[in-house]
Amino acid sequence: MTLRPTPLSDELFDYLVAQGSSPDAVQAELIAETATLGHEARLQISPDEGTFLTLLTKLMGARTALEVGTFTGYSALAIVRGLAAGGRLTCCDISEEWTRIARRYWDAAGVSEQIDLRIGPALDTLRSLPAEPAYDLAFIDADYLNYTAYWEEVVPRVRSGGAILVDNVLYHARVIDPDDTADTTQAVRELNERIRTDDRVEATMIAIADGLTLARKK
Repeated sequence: MTLRPTPLSDELFDYLVAQGSSPDAVQAELIAETATLGHEARLQISPDEGTFLTLLTKLMGARTALEVGTFTGYSALAIVRGLAAGGRLTCCDISEEWTRIARRYWDAAGVSEQIDLRIGPALDTLRSLPAEPAYDLAFIDADYLNYTAYWEEVVPRVRSGGAILVDNVLYHARVIDPDDTADTTQAVRELNERIRTDDRVEATMIAIADGLTLARKK
């Protein structure tokens, strides 16, 4: 018998979120404002995923973190809340518009000094970073077409024993649809296969939100 995650109705998902640590007041305001953005709001991670990022960051005792894809800043806020004292997060994003919202909430949370936001194509930013493994944790949640390229730039920059997380790896179940040959779907499949065969890491997919891969750098 295969044991599978319990299917989540809207009510059960609400219960799941309510039983975990709740977003603080600043995070709750950010979630509410992002929800007013219409279709773009889907780019924000879920509250349970945010709590997971905070707890994992704390459990690791992470001091240095890297994020690819920041949007309105909720995932960054979740990560920076978990960093050890004096910790710093480097964020890569291309949008001044969305990160302007992020900056407001980072200011409100009193964490702006811990976040180095770099605006521009993420691949360019990643390639400009020192090549040595300087990061304890990395989170990739950006454009799917560059997912594998981001992975290849991020892995060498994470220390041995560090964590790399990749969001949306189930891509709304499109990854298992043989009739779906869209470029974005193929890109997510390519990354998933790359991670599965990458002997630099050990990894698992977690059934949270739209699928989250958690990898440990060997």
